[in-house]
Amino acid sequence: MVEAVQDAGVVVTGAGGGIGAALARRFAAEGARVVVNDLDAGRAKAVADEIGGIAVPGDASAIVTEARDALGGRVDVYCANAGVGCGGSEAAAEAVWALAWDVNVMAHVRAAHELLPDWLERGSGRFVSTVSAAGLLTMIGAAPYSVTKHGAYAFAEWLSLTYRHRGVKVHAICPQGVRTDMLAATGSAGDLVLQPTAIEPQDVADALFKGIEEDRFLILPHPEVAEYYRARATEPDRWLHGMNRLQRQWEEATAR
Repeated sequence: MVEAVQDAGVVVTGAGGGIGAALARRFAAEGARVVVNDLDAGRAKAVADEIGGIAVPGDASAIVTEARDALGGRVDVYCANAGVGCGGSEAAAEAVWALAWDVNVMAHVRAAHELLPDWLERGSGRFVSTVSAAGLLTMIGAAPYSVTKHGAYAFAEWLSLTYRHRGVKVHAICPQGVRTDMLAATGSAGDLVLQPTAIEPQDVADALFKGIEEDRFLILPHPEVAEYYRARATEPDRWLHGMNRLQRQWEEATAR
């Protein structure tokens, strides 16, 4: 058992399935009291009933107060997991870009705004951001997703460097492919880039808990992402050339 989460009040957004459900199950198994949030009330209730948690359905941007009340007035861990996998290029509709920005970035900002006053007053709190390897690297065929996941990572990083001396812990989870509905929706681009090394949602939860035990900010369920990230930083043109090669492979495959 991870002592840091035993009897903790935990909120997991987007927890009706996939990574969110795996996180909720793992926190509950570790002795936490878990609020399960999802836009789909039925899915939220199903997971909550399974783990002995509390369902608080609705928009992840607006449930902090209700979730806090459901936990008896205190949130110890907030998992900003809800996200949208918007594909498309620079030509994607403004509404697509706006949705990606709102869910993948601003929902995290709004939650932090609500949580931080209490956390800073008592000198403790834990913010878990489900980002994506796309937030460290990129993803072909998905400009809105890639750009906003970069934003989610940047916000998590900013929270950590700003408040870590005041007791706030932050973790950024950055997996590649995970066998969820979102991966299935990535289509041929996901088949090329993500499916070959896809892992299970439970593997992501395991990686997070190892990171909590080791007090690490960056959580990489696919360890190879560290090397890709290093290459991107130290040899950007070589890295971009390699990504462009993937782009061309994808274009050729979809043109057949």
